[in-house]
Amino acid sequence: MSDKKEVPILDHDYDGIKEYDNPLPTWWLVTFLMTIIFGFHYWIHYEFGGGQTVLQELGQDLAKLESMQKSAPDVGDSEADLNKLVGAAAVLASGESVYQAKCAVCHGQALEGTIGPNLVDSYWIHGKGGLAGVAKVIREGVLDKGMPAWGSLLKSDEVGALTVFIASRKGTTPANPKGPQGIKVEN
Repeated sequence: MSDKKEVPILDHDYDGIKEYDNPLPTWWLVTFLMTIIFGFHYWIHYEFGGGQTVLQELGQDLAKLESMQKSAPDVGDSEADLNKLVGAAAVLASGESVYQAKCAVCHGQALEGTIGPNLVDSYWIHGKGGLAGVAKVIREGVLDKGMPAWGSLLKSDEVGALTVFIASRKGTTPANPKGPQGIKVEN
């Protein structure tokens, strides 16, 4: 006697292959039924229950973004706007983090200049110095020298913070600074 339950063979016979009448596993049937129930509730919710579509959610998110952009202070590139930021510890910390993430690769960890020019001396290749000049070079870049235009990649307040950070380091003497390049500008 065997303990195995005998499974009936159906009377299908195709090329000597016989088909057993095995029931589907219970876990599979439960998963299938739960999927059908979920699908029905999902359809009712979005079709008749007022559930938001993806386009409606996108519209709400875009409206939130626009309101946040309108309420954010816009930092201009004028000397007066940038002078308001000078000395603020939070602005300097923000500028330093942007500098280390974006600029230190070419201008060195201490602004001493490696691939790019030294940023702490009084010599300028592009612009006439000053906060507005620094901000302009950051925004527009120097494409023929390999510096990207950061204006489209950084927020306005990040450009302002970066400008103030660079200006705060002017006159420092880092180890192994790159030699003077450009015209000496006294500010």
